[in-house]
This record gives sequence, C-alpha cells and structure tokens, in this order.
Amino acid sequence: MRLDHKIKICVVGLGYIGLPTAAVLGSRGYQIHGVEINPKAVEIINSGKAHIVEPDLDILVRGVVTTGNLKAYTEPAEADIFMICVPTPLTDSNKPKLDYIRSATQSITPFLKSGNLVILESTSPPGTTEMIEQIVLENSDFQKGDVHFAHAPERVLPGKILREVVENDRIIGGIDDASTEKAAEFYSSFVTGKLLKTTSRTAETAKLVENAYRDTNIAFANELSLLSDELNLDVWELIRLANHHPRVNILNPGPGVGGHCIAVDPWFLVDCAPEVTNLIRTAREVNEAKPRWVVDRVIAKAERFKNPTIACLGLAYKPDIDDLRESPAVEIVKELLQRNLGELKIVEPNLESHDQFDLVSLDSALEEADIVLILVGHRPFLSISTSKLAEKIIIDTCGVMNR
Repeated sequence: MRLDHKIKICVVGLGYIGLPTAAVLGSRGYQIHGVEINPKAVEIINSGKAHIVEPDLDILVRGVVTTGNLKAYTEPAEADIFMICVPTPLTDSNKPKLDYIRSATQSITPFLKSGNLVILESTSPPGTTEMIEQIVLENSDFQKGDVHFAHAPERVLPGKILREVVENDRIIGGIDDASTEKAAEFYSSFVTGKLLKTTSRTAETAKLVENAYRDTNIAFANELSLLSDELNLDVWELIRLANHHPRVNILNPGPGVGGHCIAVDPWFLVDCAPEVTNLIRTAREVNEAKPRWVVDRVIAKAERFKNPTIACLGLAYKPDIDDLRESPAVEIVKELLQRNLGELKIVEPNLESHDQFDLVSLDSALEEADIVLILVGHRPFLSISTSKLAEKIIIDTCGVMNR
C-alpha cells in the first residue's frame, strides 16, 4: 500500500499490543485515532508517555503524539482502517470470553464506511473474525463484501515488541480473498517480515497452535522438575545433560506458565474441539498445577521456623518486564499470603508499586529473609551475591542460581 498521510487508522485498545502498534504506525506517517476505555491511560498517552513498560516505547509515543500522528480518545471515530487489539481472557470455566471483541465491534460499526478494512489482532478462537463480520452486518445496512474483515495475529515478545511488530513474519487471513489482499497490502507498508496469506480461520488457529506447542514443551520441563524432586535429582543438571543429544532440546522449568498467550490460548483449542485435544488439555493442567507444587515446597521449608520471613523475588510472568497477566508468581504469592506462613517480603524491580502487595527492595528482602523464593529470572536477581544467601533456604523455581 502506498503510504498516504491522509489514511486514518482507528486502533481500538491501547494496551500491550495496541499502543506499540499505534506508535509504530504513527511513526510511518499514518494518522492514528487511538481508543482506550481507561481515561487515565488516555490522559497519559496524550501527554506523550506510555502507560505500560516496554523498551523505547515512551520515546516513540512522545514523538508521534508531538507530531500529531497519534491521539487517544475513549470513543472511536471514522477511519479507513480499524484495528481491534482488545483482551480475550478466559471465563472461570476456561472458555474464551469474547465480550471485549463484541463490544469493540459494536462501538466501531456506526463509524464504518463501504470499503473500510477491519483487522482483528487479538488472539481469538477460530471463527471470531467471521463473528465480527456478522455483528457488523446485523447492526448496519452493509451487505456482505461492503466492508473487508481480516485477522492478523500479533506474534511479539514483550521487551522486544517495537522491533518484532515490524520484523516478524505475519500471518494474514481474510474472510475472503479480497479481504486477505487488502490486509496484506496494508501490512506490507510497515512489516519487513514475510506476509503469509491464508484464511481467517486458519490464521486464528495457527496462533493458538503456536502457543499450545510452546505450552506442551514447557509442561514436559515442568513435569521433569516434579520427577527430579521425587528422585532427589538436580533438574537443571538433568536437562543440561539430556540436551547434549543432538536431537533433544528440553526447555527449562519454572513456577508455572503466565502471560496472556501461552497460559490462555491452548484452552481456546480445547474448547472448540474437546474430544480430540487431550494432550493440549493435559499440558495445561500440568502447568496450572505447578504453582501449587511450589507453594507446597515453601510450606515444607517454613515448618522449620516459628515465624519465617520469606523473600518472594519476582511477580511478572517472565524476566525483565512489568507484565503480571496470568503470572504464576502472583498466584503463588497470593496463596502464601492466605496461608499466613510468616512475613512475606515481595520484590518486583520492574514495578514502582502494586495495588495488592507491599513491595520492598531486593537488598532489604535478602537481609531479613529466612527463605528466599526465586520466582522470576529478572536481571537483578542473576547477580545476587552468594554471601547474601548464606545460611538461608533457597527455593529456586527458575534456575537463577544455576546461571
């Protein structure tokens, strides 16, 4: 697509995916009308700052806000392209909750014009893009084909989003050939990776399969940590030795699996085909049970003390980010607080504060701790001096002490 500074893009949802995408598009000269239901986030973005932590995002947001290429609002407006980047969480029964997508679709429908392109970037169950089309057709005078609909799932890693939004290969799936081509033309204007064209249902399923594959591999590593504990083996040494086989590449275990994608997406596949997804379901169950196993280990160690001080290192779902979505570390800390085993000293170097936990510095936590529970491999934890851990019980769930 030839870059046209008059092209206006309405990005609905300015979170971990929507805001970086909006900022990148704004830096390419597109006029971005950002939509965010959180008024505080709108205020922060329009002041030229990012309300989430992502390397270099503040700088990029400041630039596109200053040039006028990005402005945030609480409501949509007319545009040429609409991008839906809202959350797709699970219900309590592990079924996909599509309320945010439905609401976003209904909110943009009054502003759609014939020839517009609607792109769903949110990771979604198969058939969601077709559902969006149906909502639009039922709530407007459009006929099938008047508006184009496509799915282009994000495939980015927190901490590297700005680079990967541009450089990663992108799956582009329209509800028909015209929609696929129109969406691919748009992404070709800012993506340097390959554009892989397919149908919307295949695009939706491919993203889920990617994360189910990763979840299954992590589940194998997590199960090995349980096995090693039963056999009194060092799981890190076990995996290191096994990985010397030229065709074996076992991942490292952790306290569970977090993040919006890997901890959620496999359930979308189980929900749409429960009779044929036994392995995917079992992997999810293994990973979801791991936090409880960690809690049981802490309980066993805490019994040695009358009122132990437990340093809990890390809350994020992965190293060196502030994202706590579906974090097993948060689940573990909440359970330990409910158990009232002793005094918890909670450390999360990527957060200034937390609405549920009182955070302390790493040094103060280590100084007072009887038990040190390492939950996330943040960089500051990798350089902890062994002298600070002398005579303390160490429970290392992610292999920090083996690095």
